[in-house]
Amino acid sequence: MIETGSTPKQGETTILWLVKIVTGPILLIVATIHLIVNHYIGSLGGLQTYSDVVKYYKAWYIPVMEGIFLVTVLAHSLIGLRGVILDLRPTAAMLKFINWAFAALGVGFSAYGLWLIIVIAGR
Repeated sequence: MIETGSTPKQGETTILWLVKIVTGPILLIVATIHLIVNHYIGSLGGLQTYSDVVKYYKAWYIPVMEGIFLVTVLAHSLIGLRGVILDLRPTAAMLKFINWAFAALGVGFSAYGLWLIIVIAGR
């Protein structure tokens, strides 16, 4: 019998698995909205300048959407990359290092991206 459900991998915690499962559909929805609004509608008049982006960020929901997009992309991609690395069966010490490194990258990139969104929205 072929198993069709998604289940956690060996070494993957239930929380990380749930985060990956939840962020997938959120990412699909937010990425679709982002592509339509930013890269289709927003580019009808040509490439946007920095002042166009600042003006665009004045609507409160745009920075919120971009922040959600940033955090879901980072979480989903880092957890997914960790899953690929789990397929290689790393040692416990290596997995511990990978966990800390990915957590640091995720927090660092999220903090920088959210700071940048806040700065642009505040101009």
